[in-house]
Amino acid sequence: MNAPANFAAALAADTGLFLGEDLIVWILLALGGAMFVGNVMALVRPPVAPMQEGDLERAPRGRSITMAVIGFVVAVAALAALIN
Repeated sequence: MNAPANFAAALAADTGLFLGEDLIVWILLALGGAMFVGNVMALVRPPVAPMQEGDLERAPRGRSITMAVIGFVVAVAALAALIN
């Protein structure tokens, strides 16, 4: 009979957010890392053949490098914010 009261007390006491107060930093780390890895992989390993007519044979080099650098900077900044 005491279990529901303890459960309610535990719910009331838990005011923390999912992944703590650094949720936005974790999201930035994930998105920046994915942006970096995805663009580097598009440059390193292009698709074997175009899937549809009009598809490019490989990713545009300048845009992919720019987006990879942006993703890397965001991931490093987020990691620094988490460590600090």
